Amino acid sequence: MRIAEIYASLQGEGLLAGMPSTFVRTSGCNLRCVWCDTPFTSWRPEGGELPVADVLAAVERLEPRHVVVTGGEPLLLADVADLCRELRRGGRHVTVETAGTVLPFPADGLFDLVSISPKLASSTPPQDTPGRWATRHEAARRRDDVIRRLAGAAPHQLKFVVETPADLDEALRWLEELGDWVDRDRVFLMPQARTEEELAPRTAWLADECRRLGLRLARRYHIEWFGGRRGT
Repeated sequence: MRIAEIYASLQGEGLLAGMPSTFVRTSGCNLRCVWCDTPFTSWRPEGGELPVADVLAAVERLEPRHVVVTGGEPLLLADVADLCRELRRGGRHVTVETAGTVLPFPADGLFDLVSISPKLASSTPPQDTPGRWATRHEAARRRDDVIRRLAGAAPHQLKFVVETPADLDEALRWLEELGDWVDRDRVFLMPQARTEEELAPRTAWLADECRRLGLRLARRYHIEWFGGRRGT
């Protein structure tokens, strides 16, 4: 499996924000979000091939018992199923972070938390992006069948990345269309931001909207704490 980095830090988003965690970041993605904050796993994928045993050994050398398997898109890799199964067997709490667009293996019993970040239309790159990525991204970014299967396989959270009122309207429509498959108490709205300067005003606006709508705000604490640096 191709791994970009393995490191210990604090979870910065969602239900487990603030939790000391080991991050296993896979490399490779089937999408190309225009605002991707880990381009070294998507637009310009980095990392070397490691067997599952080596990844497990690297995780074992780090202290946190919570493990976040992220990317890129980790569910593209068949070995992720074995990795998560072995992590849980060893007593680790496993979160997988995914866009909810691919599910190459049965997910039941593999994760303690499925963190799904559905990609809104504003994530699509410009039409003149090389590699036909605008068309490919738009065709792949919404798979409600996969989201429902993931949400039914383990405790879940949904994080919609929101920058504008149009994004918010789309996220709310999408939630209505997903229906009772998704626990609205586990739905987060998260500001699109890659820097502290972008984050503060967008968080303030979105906090007001969350209060109005009765939805949860996902602060991006890792940007506040560490400036969004790689390896944090």
